[in-house]
Amino acid sequence: MAGARGPSLRGRALKLLSMREQSRSELTRKLAPHAESAEQLEALLDELQRAGFLSEQRFAESLARRRSERYGRRFIEHELDQHRVAGEVAAPILRALAADERTRAQALWERRFGSPPADLAERARQHRFLAQRGFDGETIAWVLREATRTNRNG
Repeated sequence: MAGARGPSLRGRALKLLSMREQSRSELTRKLAPHAESAEQLEALLDELQRAGFLSEQRFAESLARRRSERYGRRFIEHELDQHRVAGEVAAPILRALAADERTRAQALWERRFGSPPADLAERARQHRFLAQRGFDGETIAWVLREATRTNRNG
C-alpha cells in the first residue's frame, strides 16, 4: 500500500488507531497534512467509523481510564471537551468518575503526601496539588478532613 510518497492516508490512520484509541478531531489534525482534500479525509474517517475502527465512545472510555488514577473529573471533562467528544458520549463516563471521585482523590493524596498537613501552608500546598489535577473543592476538603481525622484516631 505504500507508494513513493509513503503510506496511504488509510494506512496512516490505521497505524495511529493501532497504537491507541484516537478521537475524530485528533485523527483529523494528525492526518490533515497528508490528505489531498478535506473531503477525502472526512470520507475516510466516516468509513473508519462505520467499520468500527474509530469510536468516540471507546476513545472517551480509554482516556478516562488512562487519566482517572492521576486526575479528577473536571480535568478529564476538560480533556474530553478539547477532543470535541459529544456530550451524550461523555456524560455517562463523567457520572461514573464522579461516583468514585473521593476514593481516587484520597488514593492520589496518599501516594503523594501520606500524612496530614502540619500547618496552613502545607494544607494550601496539598489543596493546590489536588485542585490542579481537576478535583473539586468539596472533594479536596473531604480528603484533607479524612486525613486529619484518620491521623487523630490512628
